[in-house]
Amino acid sequence: MNSASIIGIGQTDVREHWDTSIRHLAWYAIEAALDDAQVSKVDALYVGNMLAGQLSNQNHLGALIADFAGMRGIEAVTVEAGDASGGAALRQAVLAVKSGLVSTALVVGVEKMTDKTGTPVTAALSTILDADYEAAQGATPAAIAALLMRRYMREYGVELADFAGFSVNAHTNGADNPLAMFQNRLKAERFSAAPPVATPVSLFDEAPMGDGAAAVILARHQQAMDMVPKPVRIAGSALATDTLALHDRRDPLWLKAAAESAQKALAQAGVTLDEIDLFELHDSYTILAALALEAVGFAPRGQGWRLAKDGEIGRNGRIPISTFGGLKARGNPGGATGVYQAVEVARQLRGEAGNCQILSARVGMAQNLAGSGGTAVTHIFTLDE
Repeated sequence: MNSASIIGIGQTDVREHWDTSIRHLAWYAIEAALDDAQVSKVDALYVGNMLAGQLSNQNHLGALIADFAGMRGIEAVTVEAGDASGGAALRQAVLAVKSGLVSTALVVGVEKMTDKTGTPVTAALSTILDADYEAAQGATPAAIAALLMRRYMREYGVELADFAGFSVNAHTNGADNPLAMFQNRLKAERFSAAPPVATPVSLFDEAPMGDGAAAVILARHQQAMDMVPKPVRIAGSALATDTLALHDRRDPLWLKAAAESAQKALAQAGVTLDEIDLFELHDSYTILAALALEAVGFAPRGQGWRLAKDGEIGRNGRIPISTFGGLKARGNPGGATGVYQAVEVARQLRGEAGNCQILSARVGMAQNLAGSGGTAVTHIFTLDE
């Protein structure tokens, strides 16, 4: 069966791009990816986005971006899966290329999160929850994360300060990423003292929203080997779902979709967790980082936080995460997140990560979550030279 490989990558910085439209942001990332791959056209375009309709008053992004990027006429669609939209769009491109019906596919994740503020943004973000049983009762993504964090702290006897290592690590890495939204380092003692967002979730726990776009170009692996010096093969790709509402889960502290998508992707790739050199996880809240590490299998249940406290998630640790700052320091570009993760892993495997580089990185994993884990998309990347 055909496999898909990344031949081009591009991204913008994540920040408040007030003077840039959503189509321009997408084009900046696409142009960089086309230049990187040294190609001028592709067969299909997949756009990852979750909130353009509410926050940018713009749906139908596939045709809009294809037209603006000079690709009028090609197959182009938008893929929506909450904050996992970017990962889901990448998954669709992988399937298209592996099917043999598409030779080259372009994936762009783009989001404008900051053109509106206050209630409209909160209302838009809450649409990724169960509208009838969560959002209608006033729940927000931050409130759901707070419920998870409280339950975890009580069940496993963990203190708030024990989660600080996740944010400290993210900011340490983000300080070396010139495209990160926040390039300041964070002291552990500041974590617990930060102003609350939804107790116990605080300002230094929740990832900051930002605008941004990232793009990757895929080709069939054999073709990619002839096109670029270091194609990054997508050796595993899987998407799984769980209940949308948190209260419907048998165990709210087990990210079932994250576990299942990781198991399937690892099996496809034929690699074990011991072979993973870095893991770009979805750290929109530190509790999700801890739960993802447990669901994937890097830590026993109730012990995900310990990897952060013991320094095992740092660049020189057992399983480096958030190597460019993650959502916490790089910034949270909503539905574009999964494509940013793919770009970041590709940079690591290609040895182009600069001061963020993981030495001798050969196998990388990225996992994109939506909401409290209702959707999880996992990809395994390898460098085949």
